[in-house]
Amino acid sequence: MTSFSELKVNKSILKVLDELGFEQPTPIQEKAIPVIRSGADVVGVAQTGTGKTAAYLLPIFMKLVKAEGDDPRVLILVPTRELAIQVGEDIEELTRYSNIRHAAVYGGVGWTKHAALIEPGIDILVATPGRLRDLYQAGAVSMKKIKTLVIDEADRMLDMGFMPQIRQLLEIIPVKRQNLLFSATFNEKVETMTEEFLDFPERVEVAPSATPAQLVKQSYYQVPNFKTKLNLIRSWLEDEEAFSRVLIFVRTKEHAENVFKVIRRKTEGEKRILHSNKGQSARINAIQAFKDGDVRILISTDVSARGLDVSLITHVINFDLPQRYEDYVHRIGRTARANNHGEAISLIDPAEEYHLRKIEEVIRMKIEKKELPEELVVESTGKAEHQLQMREIDRQKKMEDPDYQGAFHEKKKRPTKNIKPAERARIKRKNKGKRRR
Repeated sequence: MTSFSELKVNKSILKVLDELGFEQPTPIQEKAIPVIRSGADVVGVAQTGTGKTAAYLLPIFMKLVKAEGDDPRVLILVPTRELAIQVGEDIEELTRYSNIRHAAVYGGVGWTKHAALIEPGIDILVATPGRLRDLYQAGAVSMKKIKTLVIDEADRMLDMGFMPQIRQLLEIIPVKRQNLLFSATFNEKVETMTEEFLDFPERVEVAPSATPAQLVKQSYYQVPNFKTKLNLIRSWLEDEEAFSRVLIFVRTKEHAENVFKVIRRKTEGEKRILHSNKGQSARINAIQAFKDGDVRILISTDVSARGLDVSLITHVINFDLPQRYEDYVHRIGRTARANNHGEAISLIDPAEEYHLRKIEEVIRMKIEKKELPEELVVESTGKAEHQLQMREIDRQKKMEDPDYQGAFHEKKKRPTKNIKPAERARIKRKNKGKRRR
């Protein structure tokens, strides 16, 4: 295998990599570093957890060498504050023996605080699009020295509607620059973005787009309802040794709160919750405590599916399946990182079987089905939840067949022509009674 020294990584960075125990580059690093060093525009596609961030950071460090000037020379755009913080921490760690300066800026914090970070001079700026716009409009940051633009998690950028901001950005940064675009998935939107922003890019891909990491063991259970899902998770979490660090994904913040209430009362170990209603400091503290091992169970919506780099997560549990199918890859990529093994378990109610099939199409593999434990208490499905499931199944069938008429289709109105007077009077009395009630 190729070594980092053979890739001509700086000695100061080699020292850090050695201290961190990284002996050989990952496949995406081995392929991407020489191409990025050549100066070409690059599209990098690899599974989550395979070292994509270092794949672009290491050649950037080789190019910058040392601190220089006041204005940033490298701009790294990321979709979320969590990922901005994570990339900033990676830069901090890898440049501990270098004087390269950086700042990570994102929403949820007053922009003046970030302006103060930039003012002494920086070489690398990590930013979410909205916060970058704030700082530029306030005159707190200059783009005139940008030589390298990185768009990280490009597919997520597009899903979050950042294309207009990116187009505006390209009007103010120098035309002569190197563009690097990295993503775990490569769909039609990302391909369009590539054609618009990059000049004759070289594509570096170590696995087909939307392929889960090989060290993740995937399985699913068919579970009838919300309460039974909770019972199943509680039974697993009783085994503190096997389920020592667990990330539970839910679809909505309401589900997150409901799951958290039960898990907090019924299981051992520290638990935290992440969703959009949580304050910035609470979210950052929860993620950091989870990384440090102080929190055993983290319950989250997809807000933290990207940018959460924790190497020892034993299990990712999909309490709900994501309806954006590529997010499944990013969710389960939170485990089995840095050559560790991990397990991803999905709980599937009747309305989610459709989404499971679609996810299997995206990842091009079948997920193993497991039988429910015999001792599991299976709750009956309430009327309201059953109706929601049936309506969702109807919606799915209509998506597949527009002519499908399901159990919840609109009832046809009875024709009023040719109705006898007595029948017409009866209908009129019935409708009048309804209005009174």
